[in-house]
Amino acid sequence: MELFDTHAHLDDEAFAGDLEAVLDRARAAGVAGVVTVGTDIASSCRACAIAAAHGDVQAAVGLGPHEAGAPTTGWLEGLRTLARNEKVAAIGEVGLDFHRARETAETQRAAFCAQVELANELGLAVLAHSRGAERETFEILRDAGARGIMHCFGGDAALAPACAEAGLFVSFAGNVTFPKAMDLRAAAGATPDARLLIETDAPCLAPQAVRGARCESAHLVHTARCLADVRGVSAEDVGRITTHNAHALLGLGREAGEKYVYAIRDALYVNLTNRCSNACTFCPRTKGRYVVKGHDLALTREPEAREVVAAIEKSIDTAGGRPREIVFCGFGEPTLRLEVLEEVARAARGMGLAVRVNTNGQAAQIHGRDVLPELGELVDAFSVSLNAATATDYAHLCRPETGEAAFGAVRAFVRRARELGFDVSVTAVDVPGLDRTGLQRLADSLGVPLRIRGWNVVG
Repeated sequence: MELFDTHAHLDDEAFAGDLEAVLDRARAAGVAGVVTVGTDIASSCRACAIAAAHGDVQAAVGLGPHEAGAPTTGWLEGLRTLARNEKVAAIGEVGLDFHRARETAETQRAAFCAQVELANELGLAVLAHSRGAERETFEILRDAGARGIMHCFGGDAALAPACAEAGLFVSFAGNVTFPKAMDLRAAAGATPDARLLIETDAPCLAPQAVRGARCESAHLVHTARCLADVRGVSAEDVGRITTHNAHALLGLGREAGEKYVYAIRDALYVNLTNRCSNACTFCPRTKGRYVVKGHDLALTREPEAREVVAAIEKSIDTAGGRPREIVFCGFGEPTLRLEVLEEVARAARGMGLAVRVNTNGQAAQIHGRDVLPELGELVDAFSVSLNAATATDYAHLCRPETGEAAFGAVRAFVRRARELGFDVSVTAVDVPGLDRTGLQRLADSLGVPLRIRGWNVVG
């Protein structure tokens, strides 16, 4: 499992005697990166020094809300100078704290807004502290158009998606694991994958499994496991999602190379193409986004069958166990590359693996023939994106290349697949105004189960 701790205070006195051991334990636990965070000029300087000494540590520099009332002369210019250090990835922690209220609200706002402007000027993210002021902190960041993190999120299940909608990231710390933190776990469940982060806030907020101990970055695994349970995915999925998000936000680069095979939960997915005969209004692909559960599926070229088979074999060897199934999916229509799909499916069969194809059901229309008989020995199941109860609604929502005629082709594909004995189901994305009753009636008439997929939930 790969993890990224987006918020820790490695300069704290609690780590003075064994910082190297703390970082070694973090690496052993799978923590690939840590952001060590300042709260004033002195601690920001220490954060920069620690980051400079460790390749997997980044720094954040800032003046926190408790220090906002007594900054030194020229403090903002001092932060600007520090922030130009190549190891500085963010401005933070900064924000508002009306719970302790050591400084007046007006003083906190002035310091916070000045540093948000600085972050925007320098193109850096903001690590925002908010306690007793979650809504106002969010509004300041939103109105400034800032890139940032709601650090150690303490809001509710309504505020978290609002933050995500505004382009902010929502980060959860060890307190999400506490038995009474049900509202916080609900907020974590409501945060979209693309905006989810995790942190320790070390040395504070040790997760429940080690509560009472000094918190350190290695403890991030407990938070990842908790969020995995909340979100119905694996801890590895949470780690990959949040690490990808941290890299993207902090400008730490992206995973190199094409991704032809990728794991989600206990299955391996195959990414054959980014092309599709639909341009669905709800699909991230149509907006130029290709990330699912932390996997970047954008392709600069389509893979050959041998490359996909090799990637499957490598994934199985690396995981040390067999996946539940191989799923042809990705951000494209896999049956567009039917010959490659068949060759890979044949190899998967040879490995004793179950095979499922996620499809828009237009294969016969695409190829001008009934392709299902040739897949009889290669594919176990089809999951068909039905998405609408009428041809008009389907054409409006999915925007197929062949217009309303595509809807009849999809229904015919489902019927034919069922006749031939495939395990067939249909799905629909829960878009606003979805005709659930009509869809269920149609699925019943086709003799297949219907599954409603979450709106804005991919993978």
